[in-house]
Amino acid sequence: MLGKHYFAVRVRLSDLMHGVLDLADEVNADLTDHLPTAEINDLLGPPFLFVISGEVNAGKSSLINALFAKDLCRVNILPETSRVYWYCYGNPPRDEEITNLLERRFRPIDFLRDFNLIDTPGTNSVVQSHQGITERFLPTADLILFVFPVTNPWGAATWDFVSTLSPELLDKVVFIIQQADQRELIDIEVILGHMADLSQKRLGRVPPIFPVSGMQAFHAKRAVPFCGDLYQRSGYQAFEDFISKSVCESPRRKKMLDDWRYRVSCALRKVEDRIEDQTRALNVQRRFLESTEQEIDAIRERFVSRLSDHLSSVAEVFEREGEWVSKLLRKKLTIIPSWFRLFTMDKTSQEMETIFIERLQAAVEAVAEKDGDQVVAECREHWPVLLGELQKTMPIDLDGEDKLRSLLEASRAHFIQRLGRAARMGIGNLKVRNRLAKDLSRRNLTLKSFTVLTLLLIIVGASCGAMGVSWLPAIFCSLAGLALIMGMIMAWITANQITAEFRDFMLGICGTYAAALRVDYDEGLRIFFQEYSGMLSPVRNYLVREKMAVEPRLRRWQDLFVSLKAIEQDI
Repeated sequence: MLGKHYFAVRVRLSDLMHGVLDLADEVNADLTDHLPTAEINDLLGPPFLFVISGEVNAGKSSLINALFAKDLCRVNILPETSRVYWYCYGNPPRDEEITNLLERRFRPIDFLRDFNLIDTPGTNSVVQSHQGITERFLPTADLILFVFPVTNPWGAATWDFVSTLSPELLDKVVFIIQQADQRELIDIEVILGHMADLSQKRLGRVPPIFPVSGMQAFHAKRAVPFCGDLYQRSGYQAFEDFISKSVCESPRRKKMLDDWRYRVSCALRKVEDRIEDQTRALNVQRRFLESTEQEIDAIRERFVSRLSDHLSSVAEVFEREGEWVSKLLRKKLTIIPSWFRLFTMDKTSQEMETIFIERLQAAVEAVAEKDGDQVVAECREHWPVLLGELQKTMPIDLDGEDKLRSLLEASRAHFIQRLGRAARMGIGNLKVRNRLAKDLSRRNLTLKSFTVLTLLLIIVGASCGAMGVSWLPAIFCSLAGLALIMGMIMAWITANQITAEFRDFMLGICGTYAAALRVDYDEGLRIFFQEYSGMLSPVRNYLVREKMAVEPRLRRWQDLFVSLKAIEQDI
């Protein structure tokens, strides 16, 4: 393969450039000045251009076919090339007539991606303009091949044309002695000596001279498997090695690769600077998020610090409601309602607890509603400031005012519901109903005893009266009245006693209740501000994505840098 090392380095350099461009696109680094995409897609420069000249039937077409190992040009003993043909890569294959004497031929041959060939009609062609067209390509050619037939390497037309070339063009000239297989080795050596002498006399220098057999090289390359011996005899190995070393790895081409390598190095530094800028920006953005979260925590702590005042008001509400429920209980424990409940199911303890819970829950929810309004106002005041700082720090937009309003209203409602539920559950956990039910149960048992005694005495008295005993009914009725009075006295005493104990119990558990509510109040505030902080979720997601992207980018940059250093060594 011609120029195997050069093209391998160029492919690696091209892949490296595409990798740098992809990474630059990810980090938004503009590398247009360093790595133009159009030039990279052109394989870092135009293909090598070989101009093949010589007399008619010198073997130029066979030379070309052997390079390609394809029947690209027709070979015949009669002149076959009537035009200048420019062979380059193209798919589908097509011929494009540029002028009457110049035709561009596109062929799907990989060799033509890197090498373009100019096949000329011949230096002794009857069409004189052919030489003018050929001369047009010579300044841009990488190699100028003059083909001599082994039967007559002294053709005047070719030597006259070579003699007109400038020293710069002579540096690109190579002499090819075609059909070398038609002569013995000793004859070839004599021919080489004469050509060297003639070159020195007419040109003042001796270009590289290669005796080859295009036909042998063609058959060796087309053979399956490849025929190495025939290829060696054809002389093409030395010729193609010369192309690889002297042309593909010429100082000009190496300088071209080195220029691209330098541009890649500059591009990598720019990408590195961009990644470092993004890393610094990411650190600033992370500190901004941490600072914002600390601000939200500070706002929450300010509300928590007021908790003792709020608990005092809750305790006052508890005491006030306890006094009110105690008075209501005292009314329910009057004599007539109490005796009436002896003959029905007594639900006083349940009713008292329910009434107390409802009133206390309403009072606590009123306090929570007030605090919730204050939290909402604080968050609304904080939000515009947060948005202003965010716009200065991060390329991200948060959701609008409508979402904030709905979120705060929902959080406020949850906060109130939570504290109301905590107020209800707090009373249930204190077992107020059970304690009151036990006291009322003992009282009802006492009242039932006096009631039963009264009724029994009345029944006995009535029975005695029915039997005609005149003085016994009066005695038993007096005893029944006395039992009734005693029951009323016990009802009054136990009512006062139960009411007093209930009031004392409620006042005693006030501190315990407030302490239990403190935990729920603090947790409610934490959840409230946590939901407000949830408005920053897009910011957190953005930072997570950027952090996850930066680390692979750094690794990719390091891999690209290592590849660049390896290419530097190869260049």
